[in-house]
Amino acid sequence: MKTPYKNIYNILKLNRFIVLAVVVFAFLASTFSVWIAFRTNQNALNSAFAINTDGSIIPLKLVTQKENFRVEALAHLELFHNYFYNIDASNYERNLEKALWLGNSSVDNLYRQKKADGVYNRLLQYSLVQKVLSIDSRIMESNGSYSFTTTTIFEINRGSIIDTYELVSTGKLIMVNRNFPNNPHGLLIYDYFENTLKKLSDEN
Repeated sequence: MKTPYKNIYNILKLNRFIVLAVVVFAFLASTFSVWIAFRTNQNALNSAFAINTDGSIIPLKLVTQKENFRVEALAHLELFHNYFYNIDASNYERNLEKALWLGNSSVDNLYRQKKADGVYNRLLQYSLVQKVLSIDSRIMESNGSYSFTTTTIFEINRGSIIDTYELVSTGKLIMVNRNFPNNPHGLLIYDYFENTLKKLSDEN
């Protein structure tokens, strides 16, 4: 007599094999996933920090942020010193207006002092050309605040006479909101001061 259940043992064996295979595959997949996660975490830990000069550990993201800050700070200082000191009778008003966007009242006070001393009147009266030759800035960090010292070499062309000067100025930097195109780097100069002005040469 034939019965539909005569191969039931074969079917149960097949089902048992399939279940066992699925369990083994799931275990292997889980183990592989845990291993990948562990390796990724180890790589992240090994590459997420940098060693400071004093041996302390610094998060790599913070290092990148500081590097980016220094690049923007140097560009900001170069922009400011070009605007403030690279002037002649035709562009001084436009350049000084742009420079005032890059600093606070300390820059404005210096501008007003120079104006009261007749610096810009002489620029117009004698058609002087003040040209920046080089700008070299050093940025220092202390407790999260940034200060700078900038050496600017510029010449004043009086027609038959060209005088070259070295100006050393200092100040501090703070971060502000970016303002395109007036303040593209989002930095502001404060406590700005012209420390020394030295005449380097006379050319007849």
